[in-house]
Amino acid sequence: MSSAASPTVLRPAAVVFDNDGTFLETESVWSRAEAELFERRGLPFLPEHKLELIGTSFVHASEALERFLGEPGGGPAIMEELVSLVHLELDGEVPVMPGAERLVSALRAAGIPVGMATNAARGFAEKALDRAGHAGTFPVLLTAEDVEAPKPAPDIYLATAAAFGVDPAACVAVEDSPTGVTSAVAAGMTVLGVTSFPGVDLSHAHHRHPSLEDPALWALLGLDARA
Repeated sequence: MSSAASPTVLRPAAVVFDNDGTFLETESVWSRAEAELFERRGLPFLPEHKLELIGTSFVHASEALERFLGEPGGGPAIMEELVSLVHLELDGEVPVMPGAERLVSALRAAGIPVGMATNAARGFAEKALDRAGHAGTFPVLLTAEDVEAPKPAPDIYLATAAAFGVDPAACVAVEDSPTGVTSAVAAGMTVLGVTSFPGVDLSHAHHRHPSLEDPALWALLGLDARA
């Protein structure tokens, strides 16, 4: 549910969205690819595996997959295999998260700039957005390849604010993973945590919401969800 104390209106200078599981419903794309990766080795892909992988950088995911699959030192090859599987999944339909299109449209209509900061590679992010019909939606799109340190480091959110020419403290970040929330909080942004996968801990977000359709989330941004 939404956080209990949210009477104020944030009036952000910019709103920065994470991609996977926040703007696009691509966590299922990753999950299917990850399940296939495990199946090829005769192993089950369990919820606890997903919880550790969601929103993480390629380095962290590589280390985790080495451990899950019992293949020490095999991280780079495993990630290459996973990325190939993910791109195959992207050839299908890529849906948008419920409420995402309406929220972005409302923000833009209100004159609030929108950007995207994702831990994914640029090729994946651009292909996913294109498949979803949103290739030009975010004038500022930064990926893990554009910064020295990916999330949970604050670099990508600091760089996104700089691209807009605004103070990070004046920005709002919308995130669905602990890794992303940590990154945005460290950058000094106000963070709206939106649940996309059961069991994900977003308790360190400033405000928490069940979805982008939550009227309380819209109210925080000075928008009317009924419009």
